[in-house]
Order: sequence, then structure tokens, then C-alpha cells
Amino acid sequence: MKLSVHGDNTSHVEVSDISAHGLWLLTHGKKLFMSYDDFPWFKEKTVQSITHVEEPSSGHFYWPELDIDLTKASIENPERFPLKAKIT
Repeated sequence: MKLSVHGDNTSHVEVSDISAHGLWLLTHGKKLFMSYDDFPWFKEKTVQSITHVEEPSSGHFYWPELDIDLTKASIENPERFPLKAKIT
């Protein structure tokens, strides 16, 4: 019996670790650290909502349960993006 393959896995992003200081995003073989100081919206959220991340296009990450959109550039260089939404 031969099993057929339905397609390639298109998910190239996952949250690989969560700590008291931030989280690590693994994307295309590269780990990106996101500190809570730079990305405070994740600090007190559930593990389930943090780990549910999608990559709708290359370098664009979306957390649907948190309604957060970030780019690879903003994660790698948060100092270049000083405007931040307030936590409500």
C-alpha cells in the first residue's frame, strides 16, 4: 500500500520556548527572542494564545487570538520601531 502526500507543510513558524523574560520564535531555522520589555502584549497571556502563531506571508507573523501582527524586522530590531500600542 502506498500513502499519498497531500502537500508540503506550509507552517514555518512556531513559538519554541516561553520564559519569565520573553519568548523565542523559531522561523525558517532561525530563533528570534522577543523580550516582554519590547513586546509587553505577550507577558500575561495564556500559553495557548502565545503558541498559536501564523505566518500569512514571509516575515509577517500573526497571533489571531491576541490580534497581534509583527514583522521579522520589528522583532529583530525593536529599537527601530519605537511606537507601541498601549496594553489595555
